[in-house]
Amino acid sequence: MYFYAARQPILDNEKNLYAYELLFRDGLDNVFPDVDGHEATTKLIAGSQFEFGLEDMTANKPAFINFTLETLLKGYATMCDPEQVVVEILETVQPGKRLLAIVKDLKEKGYTIALDDYIHNPVWRHFYPYVDIIKIDFQVLSADEIKKIQSDTKEFPHIQFLAEKVETHEQFETAQTLGFTYFQGYFFSKPEVIQSKSLAPSEMTLAELLYETSSAEINLKKITEVFERDVNLSYKLLRYTNSAAFKRRAEISTIKQALVVLGAEELKKFLSVLFAAQVSSNKPIELMSLSLTRARFAELIAQSHGQMKDTAMAFLAGMLSLIDAILDETMENALAKLPLSNEIKDALLKDEGVLAEYLQLVKHYEKANWESANTIIEQLKLNPKEVPDAYHDAVQWANTQLAAIS
Repeated sequence: MYFYAARQPILDNEKNLYAYELLFRDGLDNVFPDVDGHEATTKLIAGSQFEFGLEDMTANKPAFINFTLETLLKGYATMCDPEQVVVEILETVQPGKRLLAIVKDLKEKGYTIALDDYIHNPVWRHFYPYVDIIKIDFQVLSADEIKKIQSDTKEFPHIQFLAEKVETHEQFETAQTLGFTYFQGYFFSKPEVIQSKSLAPSEMTLAELLYETSSAEINLKKITEVFERDVNLSYKLLRYTNSAAFKRRAEISTIKQALVVLGAEELKKFLSVLFAAQVSSNKPIELMSLSLTRARFAELIAQSHGQMKDTAMAFLAGMLSLIDAILDETMENALAKLPLSNEIKDALLKDEGVLAEYLQLVKHYEKANWESANTIIEQLKLNPKEVPDAYHDAVQWANTQLAAIS
């Protein structure tokens, strides 16, 4: 059985990762409303309990999972650890006595309760003592409507508000002004301010190494010399060769030996990860996590597609697909600082070439745009059964890498 699940980040006021919402579909060609909420929730719960752990998809952060009245009545929510799950009641569920009894019971058991895509209705007042989070579609409700909801819930100060579909930094600031605590959307992946940011010396060293390793024939002597003049970089290299992320272990006595043990492909990935981590140090960790996931996903898709001699190029394209947000610049200005191949530049600047199609696929997957993802899968003649596994593997790999370089 294959699970088509995507995750969408939920951040707090400081842009720290608070949780993920998990979105499930039964195959790339089955999009709501063809698959109802009951079936989606049932299979997501089954998958999380019997196929993959929630912690694999959420890096031990809470998972927001949608529940219908039917799945709540069947007690599916109680199959999950209350510390791991936020029970998100779908907007299609009508408030009533049965639902209220379930919510009370879940609250007594220690679950966090959220109302999804909330539309104001006085009958929900009976639920307010037990509701922790109210999710509001920021693209649907006006500021006045939001203020009305906040006014009517002010007697329940424990209720926090989550703004959904926050796609720009301006919307994020507006939502903050309106008193929202949590934010869901990809606003953090857009540049906040268009400005010039120069690369620090260590970043320039990494950029130089990226360039040196982009050649088909790697000059090991030159790369060794670059590492040997940066003690911090050398330390990270040695630590990485001995980390859980890198399975092979060996006694290392020189920088050159570490590079040989690592191998060209692993070295390229290591440098890409380190560069992105270095320049995004003052950015939300989720931005780095998303970059890593895109990089690994693109690489796995390239391997499956079999049309590229060097799949590390797909990895680097995925990693750099958010470099504009990391540097707070336009993509053009950001890439001007890096010596990259035309294939990568065409993908990131012109949305052209097979690399661009890999990136389009991962972006659709992130937002659970399954129909659009399926179109690309058909165009590339990929095996649709391998794509969900690639995404799941990419998420797990990103989690491991973040732990290794932190």
